[in-house]
Amino acid sequence: MDEAIATSRSQSVMALEAKHSFVSTYWAYRSYLASRLPSVTLYGNLMNYDRSLTLLQSYEDGTFKYAETFNLQNSMGLQVSQNISLTGGRVLLYSDLSRIDQFGVNNKLTWYTQPVTMSYIQPLFAYNQFRWDKKIEPLEYEKGKRKYIEDMENLTIQTASAYFSLISATRNYESSLMNCENTDVMRDIATERMKIGTVTKDEYLQLELRAIKDSLQVGECLVKMREAQMQLNSLLGFDESVEILPVVEDYLPEVVIDYDLVLDKCLKNSTFSLQNEINELQAESAVAKAKADRGVTMSLNARLGLSQTGSSLPDAYKDLLDQEVVGVSFSIPIFDWGLGKGKVQKARAAQEVVRAQTIQSENDNRRKLFVAVGQFNTQRQQCIASKRAMDVAAERYSIIMEKFRSGTATVTQLTDAQNDSDEARTKYLSDLGNFWNYYYTLRYYTLYDFIKGRDIDIDVTEMID
Repeated sequence: MDEAIATSRSQSVMALEAKHSFVSTYWAYRSYLASRLPSVTLYGNLMNYDRSLTLLQSYEDGTFKYAETFNLQNSMGLQVSQNISLTGGRVLLYSDLSRIDQFGVNNKLTWYTQPVTMSYIQPLFAYNQFRWDKKIEPLEYEKGKRKYIEDMENLTIQTASAYFSLISATRNYESSLMNCENTDVMRDIATERMKIGTVTKDEYLQLELRAIKDSLQVGECLVKMREAQMQLNSLLGFDESVEILPVVEDYLPEVVIDYDLVLDKCLKNSTFSLQNEINELQAESAVAKAKADRGVTMSLNARLGLSQTGSSLPDAYKDLLDQEVVGVSFSIPIFDWGLGKGKVQKARAAQEVVRAQTIQSENDNRRKLFVAVGQFNTQRQQCIASKRAMDVAAERYSIIMEKFRSGTATVTQLTDAQNDSDEARTKYLSDLGNFWNYYYTLRYYTLYDFIKGRDIDIDVTEMID
């Protein structure tokens, strides 16, 4: 089973999907980190040739006329920008150079330069997206890491389940073949005993009917075994031509899991608590945005720098002139028919729903963990008992067959012993599969290896590489 799990985690389609889902989350987080760092941009407008007629209006008498435009414009600049997470503002530092070539009657060359200019844009009383991203994005990234581990643990659960399904189907097929052979032997014996009167016609027909059922059972078990084989092959990334021979391992680790440890590891390691925290932050963010959007909207815009024009490039850098532009733009809603208030109340109602859902999910999670711990802690003894029952039933079936050969057991006793043996074997394999299913389910809930006593983690560098 360990080999099957390792294979599915390394090459199955589900493993590949989980990996690329995490890689997507990783680069989304890298993009967020990049948005907090200065960005450098080279911009420009080259060979903008314009020869056309432009409609102009006279300032003196308001009449319109068309004037000829005949020029070539080129510009280029370098800009450094930085978002300010604390205030939600943005700082830009840039330097640019423009050239206009006028043709025709007024043939003229003009250079315009801004060697250094700093611009600052600061929204006032506004929703600060940078502030909320700083709270939420790291949690989203951490959730992505844990989600990947959970996806792999979920794959482990499915692989273990498919593995034991194949074991059960294989053992049922082998048992059906053996039962068919045993029934044929017992029928031959019943034929001889019927001649001496120790087996009635009714008992012989009962064995005959059993032989027919056993032969039909062989075909049904073969189909189920092949179906289980294909299901496991699909999880392992193999095609149907690969034949897997599952091994029944009776080893059961002596592990007793404590509920308090499970609850602590679930809250610490899984995506459960992170998702609740993210949901509450997003709801709080929505309320803050609704409040900011309903009130006064103001923005401070400031630009300080140097500039100059000239007919030649050196002249454009002589005797630079100061430029200062400062202003505040605002928007004050006078009457909006309760639109802003409605948005705030809607956001608050959604926030209360999220809080209620968080409380409910925490209660459901504790109950789920309690049940899972109880199931696992009792399953080991269940497996030991069912294995003993399987051995006893198999031994009894063997004894009854010998008695039937010697004429001291009836067909009914033989049939009952065979049924009990089949049911006991099926029950043991089911209990063994449930034991590992419960164990891996607890690992999925907690991202904790209880056998080795350590948290399950991933190497992010290896994942990205």
